[in-house]
Amino acid sequence: MYKTEYIGNGVCAPEGFRAAGAHCGFRRNIRKNDLSLIVSDAMCSAAAVFTRNKLKGAPVLVNKEHLKDGKARAVICNSGNANTCAPGGLEIARETCRLTAAALGIDEKDVIVCSTGVIGSPIYLETFEKGIPKVVKRLSYNGSEAAARGIMTTDKSIKEVAVSFTLGGKTCRMGAIAKGSGMINPNMATMLCFITTDAAIEAAVLQTALDEDIKDSFNQISVDGDTSTNDTVAIIANGLAGNKPVTGPGRDYDAFCAALRTVTAYLCHHIVKDGEGASKVLKCRVTGAPSKEVARGVSLTVIQSDLVKTAVFGEDANWGRVLVAVGYSDQDFKVDNIDIALAAGKKSVAVCEHSVACIFDEAPAKEILSQDEVHILINLNQGNESAIAYGCDMTLDYVRINARYRT
Repeated sequence: MYKTEYIGNGVCAPEGFRAAGAHCGFRRNIRKNDLSLIVSDAMCSAAAVFTRNKLKGAPVLVNKEHLKDGKARAVICNSGNANTCAPGGLEIARETCRLTAAALGIDEKDVIVCSTGVIGSPIYLETFEKGIPKVVKRLSYNGSEAAARGIMTTDKSIKEVAVSFTLGGKTCRMGAIAKGSGMINPNMATMLCFITTDAAIEAAVLQTALDEDIKDSFNQISVDGDTSTNDTVAIIANGLAGNKPVTGPGRDYDAFCAALRTVTAYLCHHIVKDGEGASKVLKCRVTGAPSKEVARGVSLTVIQSDLVKTAVFGEDANWGRVLVAVGYSDQDFKVDNIDIALAAGKKSVAVCEHSVACIFDEAPAKEILSQDEVHILINLNQGNESAIAYGCDMTLDYVRINARYRT
């Protein structure tokens, strides 16, 4: 219904945004960027969603303070150290905002600060003192890729996207970068996402749009069942597209949400695709649910199951593991009339009908499970609601990567 088109230039696609990334010393590998900066030429409406882990990184606590007024102009993020349980971490996060603001000539409360990497490791202000002038000097209207690389940890590839859309006859743009490969689980599955847009939208409305989107995007992904301490999705909107500000429900609000969903769905897919050690993307679509909450919960439970994930890795159509996961989902629904199918591309194989085994050919089922993207299709046959969860298989490489993550 609402048209969005993919364009280039990531977080710099919207009017008035610059970005940069550089190696500044948070990581040992001098060839990898480890400090990123995004800056708007104008003040922005701002909104964010954070981890629900009771243990929160120092940057999360600072950002909650800074975003109370719904405004921001810059995002700074280091990789290699999460600044969680670090000596003096809270003061270092605040000082990072002060240093960034001074270098940009803005208010320190208009800076969003993020960190990602090892938890419980000391972090030093001196690294920020040396690094911030470096990234400020490199700011560019074409700096999105460098910034995307600067927030990566175990990621194998950058995650960057941008789209154009229309609000009130004005062309608007939205761009984003994200990082996430391991320690990915709902409630802001160590994931970070920074979204920029030149659309004009009030901060409270922006927060509502983000809160609603999260329910079917980043809270519907899981790689390994671990929720980080630093997970953050932040969006800043500078209004330079010149549209009439979005102030509440209506056609423009729906068009904005459609663009946001295009961006977040793209990033969700690429986060699970880049899951640590993953060889296949796993998507579970639940239909026929009595409520949206049931559909979300069941689909998520299935893609979180280690037994389902390992069966997909082994290309074994062990659909009983899927039905078992459906059964222990913490939702209220009946389990006596469930259909399950496996699909990839245009091919699908029914493996369970009415909660009972059905005869199927193992060969085409194995062929489906051998593809890079596998879909598990579940029909609960008791309603009209549906949802999708995003995940990946679990391989031997996941254990190897995380066994030596810190050292």
